[in-house]
Amino acid sequence: MNEWQWFILALVQGLTEFLPISSSAHLVLPSQVLGWSDQGLAFDVAVHVGTLAAVVLYYRLRLRQLAEGAWQGLARGGDTSALRDVFFLAFATLPAIFVGVFADHWIEAHLRSVLVIAATTIVFGVLLGLADKRVSAADEWRVPFWTMALLIGIAQAMALVPGVSRSGVTITAGIFLGMSYQRAADTSFLMSIPVIAGAGLLKTLELAGQSAPVDWFMLGAAAGVAALAAYSCITLFLQLLGKIGLMPFFWYRLGLGAILLWLVLEGGVS
Repeated sequence: MNEWQWFILALVQGLTEFLPISSSAHLVLPSQVLGWSDQGLAFDVAVHVGTLAAVVLYYRLRLRQLAEGAWQGLARGGDTSALRDVFFLAFATLPAIFVGVFADHWIEAHLRSVLVIAATTIVFGVLLGLADKRVSAADEWRVPFWTMALLIGIAQAMALVPGVSRSGVTITAGIFLGMSYQRAADTSFLMSIPVIAGAGLLKTLELAGQSAPVDWFMLGAAAGVAALAAYSCITLFLQLLGKIGLMPFFWYRLGLGAILLWLVLEGGVS
């Protein structure tokens, strides 16, 4: 990659990781549509580190509260809200771990085509728009606690398919199940921490087994660009979500999906 390509890809990763429009789809598209070479495993690790740093930094106070509250709950043997939230996040992460371990290579091999991305972009965009019509002003959970965690966890696991969008599908599921905008978004972003960390760890272990030369300056810069873009995106998204809702992302996804379908039908991409 030249300097413009890695900069653009790192920026795209940071901007799309936490928006409901699918970061994986936007990173696959340059190679499929523009003919860019694959960014490589080392680059994937770098931008994952960047986005992970951004979400941890943004939620640092909440994470500290969860850690301290969970410890107090365990030490006293009681049930605190923080401990319940930690159990919720842990339980909701299990489906993504299961699918990632057993189906990731199959997904990589068979579900990264532009046609699949176009279809998932449109289908899950429609679901996002429908969810926007059902949003609650305050949390009114429609299912029990553990069922909520399991269903949102299953939704997150579906996001391993390019075009689905991890944040998009988890926010959609949360709203359908009775969460408010804020609660659904916060839950989605907190759920991303173990998933991004796990994906980054697996890629790092895979990278350790390779002997290809590494451009550390480029990787560090890419991680920084992704982190800055992701932190800014989280901040603005949470500030604007209650004002603009999810419909702008619904229309964006429909437009992007339509363009991709047109490219497929015209034979320009596969």
